[in-house]
Amino acid sequence: MKEPRNRIIQVREFGGPDGLEVVDAALPMAGRGEVRVRVLASGLEYTDVLIRRHLYPQTMYRRVPFVMGYDVVGEIDQLGDAVSGFQPGDRVADMTVIGSNAAYRTLRADRLTRVPSGVDPAEAATLILSWTTAYQLLHRAARVQRGQRALVQGAAGAVGQALLVLGRLAGLQLWGTARGAHAPLIRELGATPIDYQREDFTRVLLGGFDVVFDGIAQDGYRRSFAALKRGGLLCAYGYSAGVQTQRRMLTMLMWIARLYLWRWLPGVKRARFYSINVTRARHPAWFREDLQRLFELLATGAVRPRVAERISFDEVAEVHRRLEAGGLQGKLVLCPDLKP
Repeated sequence: MKEPRNRIIQVREFGGPDGLEVVDAALPMAGRGEVRVRVLASGLEYTDVLIRRHLYPQTMYRRVPFVMGYDVVGEIDQLGDAVSGFQPGDRVADMTVIGSNAAYRTLRADRLTRVPSGVDPAEAATLILSWTTAYQLLHRAARVQRGQRALVQGAAGAVGQALLVLGRLAGLQLWGTARGAHAPLIRELGATPIDYQREDFTRVLLGGFDVVFDGIAQDGYRRSFAALKRGGLLCAYGYSAGVQTQRRMLTMLMWIARLYLWRWLPGVKRARFYSINVTRARHPAWFREDLQRLFELLATGAVRPRVAERISFDEVAEVHRRLEAGGLQGKLVLCPDLKP
């Protein structure tokens, strides 16, 4: 029987999409406590742009070359020693930060979440980072209550769409900022659209919002903070505006530090920065519980994430250019079995 071929997408040098390359690699072997999976789907995230440009805190000390790939849905094809509870053929998922834009990879068995049978692997992959981030922002960070009024910045993005869908399930009143062209999508997802290029979202709602979710950091989160009502909460989770204007990492870290200073303002408004990696490190059980819950919602049809496009290996560099340009209405997913 012919040995399977492994291909990987690696960062050859930090910077633009031309620093990515697709290369053949040795087939990994599952070590003790590990499984090897044949990758069925791996998300292509805006976070990958940060990693590629050396602007992501969790990978700042990584040296090139290394393999990209923040999340993975795969089918187990090899078990390492001391692995129990899994069998070859089981479908599983994990959030890996790097290493999953590959045809095959190994994973720690104790970090895996089972993927229900019959679920589309590409749709399942969209839930691992973006939707789990949204779920935890709503229920772990903000602890939202039915009837609260929430503003989602960048509502047409992957996390933004997930916040709208899950926020509606939680009974929130929702508004979302996006380009004017995305207004029909925002309405379809159950929110009131705000064209950020023409409207001042800080003046949309008299009295202000209970919660603002911001992964953009326009003006260093100041305007989102201004849009809050007295006692409201700003949940920041990203800084794509800083990346697009090519700010230095130090500048963006100072924006995050300012959030913590705002927390000490006397009883007016609150702010916090959410990181899915920090949250998982502190509460590993939460991640498995929340992702399993999302997989159940997907399996029953209660949620249906948008897969904008399924991508082959040979299209990844161009896809990174599209990620940087923005304007996508769904998730891009690498499917290794897909032909260009």
